[in-house]
Amino acid sequence: MIALLEAKQAGLLRRNQWARNILAGVVVGVVALPLAMAFAIASGAKPEQGIYTAIIAGLVVSVFGGSRIQIAGPTGAFVVILSGITAQHGIEGLLLATTMAGLILVLLGIARFGGVLRFIPAPVIAGFTAGIGVIIWVGQWKYFFGLPPATGTHFHEMLLNLLASFPQFHLATTSLAVLSLMLTIYGPRIPGLKRIPGPLLAMIVATLLQASGHLPGVATIGTAFGGIPQGLPHLSLPQVSFDRLILLLPSAFTIAMLGAIESLLSAAVADGMAGTRHNSNQELIGQGLANMITPLFGGFAATGAIARTATNFKNGANSPLAGIVHSLSLLMILILLAPLAAQVPLCTLAAILFVVAWNMSEVRQFLRMARTAPRPDVLILLITFFLTVFSDLVVAVNVGVILAMLQFLRRMASAVEVRRVDDKTLHAELQTSSQTQLPPDVLVYSIEGPFFFGAVENLEQALQQTSRAPRCVVLRLNRVPIIDITGLQSLEEATLNLERRKVRVMLCEARPNVLRKLVRTGLVRKHSGPRRYFRNFSAAMKACDPARQSRSELGTASSDEKKPGP
Repeated sequence: MIALLEAKQAGLLRRNQWARNILAGVVVGVVALPLAMAFAIASGAKPEQGIYTAIIAGLVVSVFGGSRIQIAGPTGAFVVILSGITAQHGIEGLLLATTMAGLILVLLGIARFGGVLRFIPAPVIAGFTAGIGVIIWVGQWKYFFGLPPATGTHFHEMLLNLLASFPQFHLATTSLAVLSLMLTIYGPRIPGLKRIPGPLLAMIVATLLQASGHLPGVATIGTAFGGIPQGLPHLSLPQVSFDRLILLLPSAFTIAMLGAIESLLSAAVADGMAGTRHNSNQELIGQGLANMITPLFGGFAATGAIARTATNFKNGANSPLAGIVHSLSLLMILILLAPLAAQVPLCTLAAILFVVAWNMSEVRQFLRMARTAPRPDVLILLITFFLTVFSDLVVAVNVGVILAMLQFLRRMASAVEVRRVDDKTLHAELQTSSQTQLPPDVLVYSIEGPFFFGAVENLEQALQQTSRAPRCVVLRLNRVPIIDITGLQSLEEATLNLERRKVRVMLCEARPNVLRKLVRTGLVRKHSGPRRYFRNFSAAMKACDPARQSRSELGTASSDEKKPGP
């Protein structure tokens, strides 16, 4: 309830703020109506289940979420996943998987994973959202053109079957769908209709035409689903068994991960518009509670809806009150106007989803990224896109994230530099140890950057380039912010190899966190053995000169080595 409490503390729940939030809530509720039904049908559920989802999830997220103006409900991002779950496990399986996903989201929020999920790379997000848009678009062809149902397990099989059945398109259905598409896109530009959302205008006009003309062969909600019942369903608990939980666990994780990404993206967009700052962990908890409660009343997976959240803000919303009014508006529409929904043509809902798929794909941004991004990022973008379309969304996201991580590690490794330092660079520092130049048998290397497993090769190559066997090798570590176990092992191996060749290795200027790890691994000894670590470069250079070093200094560890501990 962080967002709600913050809104109260900011004075946004006072009466002088009610009008703008009530207006925004009513508008976004009207906008959500056709989208909720369309997403439900595309997900393999009944149209009323989409409305139930928008009502309950919208209310719960507004009360318990972490964003002031977030609007939650069914979204296009879920369509591909949910339709697959429904086809494989039935609607009961979908509801149970949604409940499990809600619990996972709550646990992620409690574990404070909200900040981590924001670091999913942009090419991965752009790739799978564009892929989902393509799947939604093609998946609605049968309703838009009145085609027979397409068979085929995989996308390419379904696409080929749809293309083969195009000569059988239904003229009246296609004509009504094209009209609905034009009204959805251009309806608000008609004089006097600017305030009416395009999807709502298309649904009203197409429903009136179908109700008055009874166009033959045009499928409607009534002919396909028997209409929409009035009011909310009764509380119903899903049938739970251990075997079923295990079977649905992968699907639940997929819903949870996708819901987390989508809701946090939507909350971030809301912050950019309203100048607020959402609480990502509380947002995950709110989304999780919504997905745990919604299936008890017949609803399915929900998350933050970017388009509806934007509509909410543009109509004046500044507090969770608008989201609450949005849910109440949908409930009143369901109670009062449900019988009229039987005449809503399915081709109109398909036309609305055509526009949703286009907006979701963000074609211009996709093409711009493909044209201007670095080649590795373009490759990740295209791989994620094609895997989403032709394979599986889960596989696409996993592969995309793994490739992005490997690319990041490659870039980080290339940023780590192990370079030999010459006399000119060290001139000022040599003077502090009363030297004018490096001794001919002393080599100095500087390691710059995080020394992790990806950067080990840089050290090995630098040391292998030494053409002659020096007496001393000094490694300066002052520009190493972190070091991992592979870096430690590599450094230890290089040190021992040099010492076996009678080359003395001296480490200096390590940061406290790095020095503790050097001590813990035994590379820097506290009490015995040859001295390897020096606090500063000047002390290391003095130790390189045998004439200036006493016997005790060579055999005893200095106090510098005794200070750090594990």
